[in-house]
Amino acid sequence: MNSTKLQIKNAQGNHLNAYLELPANQKPNYYAIFAHCFTCSSTLSAVKNISRTLTSYGFGVLRFDFTGLGRSEGEFAESHFSGNVADLLAVQNYMTENYEAPCLLVGHSLGGAAVLVAASQLDDIKAVATIGAPSNVSHVKHLFSHGVDEISENENVQVNIGGRPFTINNEFMSDFDKTDLPKIVKNLRKPLLILHSPIDKIVGIDNAKELYVSAHHPKSFVSLDDADHLLSNERDSRYAGNMIGTWVERYFPKQENQMINTEGEHLVGHLNLVEDKFTTKIQTKNHTMIADEPISVGGDDFGPSPYQYLYAGLAACTTMTLKMYADRKQWDLQEVFVYISHSKKSNVELNIPMEKPTKLDFITKKLKFVGNLTDEQKQRLKEIAAKCPVHKTLAGNVVFESLVVG
Repeated sequence: MNSTKLQIKNAQGNHLNAYLELPANQKPNYYAIFAHCFTCSSTLSAVKNISRTLTSYGFGVLRFDFTGLGRSEGEFAESHFSGNVADLLAVQNYMTENYEAPCLLVGHSLGGAAVLVAASQLDDIKAVATIGAPSNVSHVKHLFSHGVDEISENENVQVNIGGRPFTINNEFMSDFDKTDLPKIVKNLRKPLLILHSPIDKIVGIDNAKELYVSAHHPKSFVSLDDADHLLSNERDSRYAGNMIGTWVERYFPKQENQMINTEGEHLVGHLNLVEDKFTTKIQTKNHTMIADEPISVGGDDFGPSPYQYLYAGLAACTTMTLKMYADRKQWDLQEVFVYISHSKKSNVELNIPMEKPTKLDFITKKLKFVGNLTDEQKQRLKEIAAKCPVHKTLAGNVVFESLVVG
């Protein structure tokens, strides 16, 4: 997963701060936009967690700050509800022109109401998911500590929202009363997923009921049991992201994996030096993996390093070999853990006689067995672990042949 910072100009000329989260292979199947909650920002932990979870389902997710919030330009008073919707339309237009038209909208709290309205105006949007969304946009008025009825037509007033001061005016307040959200939802006719906590004290669960009843099928509801309104617990936001990712797969055509031809060999590795630093796509007949180097050595850290894949092959082969042996012996081996580390040590340190001091590859394989096993059985499993095919290949004399083809 990689995050790219963007600046997107809205209809008022303000630059909106945004982050584009991409899957590990940097090639999304589809794009989504995430709209944050009222007075929040795109850096809220729940926003980041849900966005990044969706990347594991093949989505590129654009999360951004509404006008006057986070690091976006403009005044908060300009960030009334219709302004939020306009920002969403501007972001959708930017993504369509520079990447690909997003087809999924996800919104949290008032951002959920905004994505419902935006989805009703955008043909490219194929599905919508809301989290803790109100069924009445004017619902947010109760969050103001100031007596909003006292605001005159041209007066700017400072109010306290969630312990933070914000300046608003009459236009800001009156804008909340202009949207009939249940009517919009009734006419939406797009797949809708409503996620809501039954103990939400900011936006009550009755809001979810009204939205659900107003919507036509296909519609779904997921209860975020025990979660607070902001999904402060990471477990809750990760869960929400996984629910959205699983749900939306039903409505988007499954993208076939673009396979690199292995040319009859077991595996092919491909690095595009024009586009990438070290990020290498590894392809077998049926599976794709990503290898990379850590940021500390100039890579992007999008995947395990080449040596980590080597250790992974050794660990996997060891566990599988031990399983087959224990099954054949009918031993009570329930779980196996294989811990691999690699270093360089001199032959002198290892008590290996050689003509001159030489650095040798030194691999440590630590084994942990779970099950009702005797000491003799554990010792025998240790011996068998050294007989796995990958272990024997690494320990043996390997002959390489390199050819230039094509």
